[in-house]
Amino acid sequence: MSTINGSDIKKVIVACDAGMGSSVLLTSQLTQSLGAYDVTVEHAPVDHIPADTDVVLCHSALLDRARTTVSDTVVLGFNMFFGDPAFIRLEQAIKAGEPLAD
Repeated sequence: MSTINGSDIKKVIVACDAGMGSSVLLTSQLTQSLGAYDVTVEHAPVDHIPADTDVVLCHSALLDRARTTVSDTVVLGFNMFFGDPAFIRLEQAIKAGEPLAD
C-alpha cells in the first residue's frame, strides 16, 4: 500500500490500455477540476507510466498492471469514467492536504 499527502500531489496520470478515448475525456475533465490546485493531469498507457507520477488513476481491471509499473506510487482504481468516488476522494485529499492511500 502506498500513501501520499494531498498537498504533495502535483502530477496525476490517467492510465489506460486500449486508448479508446474514454480515458482521454477523463483526463480533460480532471484537468479542469484539479487545475485549481496546480495539479497536472496527463494520459499514458498503463505499461508506460512516467516515473515522476504522484497518483495513477486507472480502471479497476488494470490495477495490477499499474501497480507493477509504479510500485511505490498511489494507484486508485475506478469503475465509472464519470462521477466515480475515486475522483472525489482524490480531489478532497488534494484540497484538504490529507493523506491519500491506495
